[in-house]
Parts: sequence; structure tokens; C-alpha cells
Amino acid sequence: MLGAWLLLLAAIAVEVAATSALPRSHGFRDPGWTAVVLGGYALSIWLLALVIKHIPVSVTYAVWSGLGTAGIAVIGVLLLDEGIDALKAAALLMIIGGVVILNLHSGH
Repeated sequence: MLGAWLLLLAAIAVEVAATSALPRSHGFRDPGWTAVVLGGYALSIWLLALVIKHIPVSVTYAVWSGLGTAGIAVIGVLLLDEGIDALKAAALLMIIGGVVILNLHSGH
């Protein structure tokens, strides 16, 4: 089971990296960055397909989307010059809190 969670974290990291590269693709007009983005998304989905063999799909997807959203928001602020205010920070904390509660409730 620990292996599935590690694969899920890898899927999240790959998805966040691919999304971080998305602006560099210039609307998929740059072939190199487009390949990075699409390859990253494909790898992330493949990892998710492996994970759902061991963790329920509802939990898997909630964790992947929630932590992925929070992760790209942090990357946006730290590396992509996006702003953050109290409301955005609170919303991200609620997403992370929701993921934690879901995992505590699901027994995984």
C-alpha cells in the first residue's frame, strides 16, 4: 500500500511539473515544451491507473486533484510571479484540509 501512495505522490509531482511547463508551450505552438507537457500529463495519468488498483478511485482522484491544485498554486507564487492574498491562501489550506479529512475518513 505504501508503494501506491508513493506512486500517487509521483503522479502529483509529474502533473504539477507538466502544468508548470504549460506557459512555455505558448499555446502548444512550441513543439519541445508541448511534448514535455503532454508527456507529463500522459505519465501522470498512467501512474494514476496503477494507483487505483490499490487505493479507491474516489480517494486517488481527490488527493491527486487537491494536492495538484495546491502544488501548482505554490509553484505559481514561487516561480511564475503569481500573487497570493489571504483568501487564496485560505482556499489552498481548505483544499489540503479536505484531502486530509478524506484520507482519515476512508481508512487508508
